[in-house]
Amino acid sequence: MRGWGAVLLTVAALGAPVAAARAVQSNADAEVLGPKLPPIPTPREEARIRDQLLTERVKTILPRLMREQGIDAWVLSAREYADDVVMKSFFAGEQMTARRQTILLIVDPGAGQPLETHSIARYKVGDIFKPAWQPESKVGQFDRLAAMLRGRNVRRIAINVSPDNAFADGLSKGQHDAMMAAFGPELAARTVSSSPLVTRWLETRTPAELKRQGEVVRITHAILGEMYSRKVITPGRTSADDARWWLRERIAGLGLGTWFSPSISIFRNGSKELDGDAVIQPGDLLHVDFGVTLYGLNSDVQHLAYVLRPGEREAPAGLRAGLRQANRMQALLLDALPGSASGNGALVKVRAAMAREGIDGTVYSHPLGLHGHGAGPAIGFWDDQAPSPRGAAGIYPNTGWSIELQATAAVPEWGGQKVPFRLEENGWWDGRAFHWFDGHQQAFHLIPGDPAR
Repeated sequence: MRGWGAVLLTVAALGAPVAAARAVQSNADAEVLGPKLPPIPTPREEARIRDQLLTERVKTILPRLMREQGIDAWVLSAREYADDVVMKSFFAGEQMTARRQTILLIVDPGAGQPLETHSIARYKVGDIFKPAWQPESKVGQFDRLAAMLRGRNVRRIAINVSPDNAFADGLSKGQHDAMMAAFGPELAARTVSSSPLVTRWLETRTPAELKRQGEVVRITHAILGEMYSRKVITPGRTSADDARWWLRERIAGLGLGTWFSPSISIFRNGSKELDGDAVIQPGDLLHVDFGVTLYGLNSDVQHLAYVLRPGEREAPAGLRAGLRQANRMQALLLDALPGSASGNGALVKVRAAMAREGIDGTVYSHPLGLHGHGAGPAIGFWDDQAPSPRGAAGIYPNTGWSIELQATAAVPEWGGQKVPFRLEENGWWDGRAFHWFDGHQQAFHLIPGDPAR
């Protein structure tokens, strides 16, 4: 089913990369511009939902992924103000950081048994991790960790060190040295990089998470609809920065978070790209890049708007054609996903399809979920359209994606001026088909330019 209202894990979720299928777009995928803002949860309700999501993830996703990667135990360690990015993905809704020294130990006892989840810390770490250390014992935390590992039949111990995966490199040098000293040569020899496991853990979504992320995207679309209106933008008076800071103030007022500061650009006949204190005028094409954080999940959306000149009812035909070109690129990228073993594979296929159709543009799409620029394979970069090491990872089922790209098109009404039509929309891949969370933009937001309004 399209959308996020009925989300199902597929058989492909057992861990296989993409299977051959066809990703189809139609007008049914068109986004409703400016939808009504959904209810925003209170901080207390959000924390409750985050705890539910985390409990389901640990019970249903983590055992499968540890076995998929051949990991018997996973150790995460961090100190206050020196957090490990992956450890934070295990924190309860009310916990914001590691406290003093925090060590988490996750053990797969095998034989299909539930995972053991332990905390070796002075303070409680939610309800999932059971305290396994008494500070009064005078036994050091790393010594306690080593003793617990020696008492279990663990062959491969994953630790968060990696030369090339930022998500899996959260164990500091000091922490690593102290851990290895407590482990001794025998246990230290069993340690391996957690990198493949970290990527799979961070990129994989449960059905409940996909539903909640759909809510986050709908909220994002609703806020953008407000911003792209005369409620916020008065042509001839409102600057790009005025609108940009309205977005920051709006999400703060709603109690929402964001993972980057939004940007707004202005494209105008006969002018280079404008931003900052440039004032929005009738006839302008506006571009925004904006994201929201809620439930520990992120959105990342780019929308286009046109400011009508007096007497206009729609954007000029050349601008509408540019938007259709960007929509065509979206369709070509989704068609490239089935059968692609990696992000690089999808990039090569979509670039070839663009060349066949004579489309000038760039593709720079990325995983999306617990992080805005999430763990997993990139599909191109805005400044590099060649296959890269960061695009070599597999494309797996039940992963969230930000389909980000731009088509460059000449606008006849602007004297043939070339304009980038930048779009970014969010959805998920089930192993056979791609589903938009809340549709995707196929028409401009239209802002009346008549000063009398």
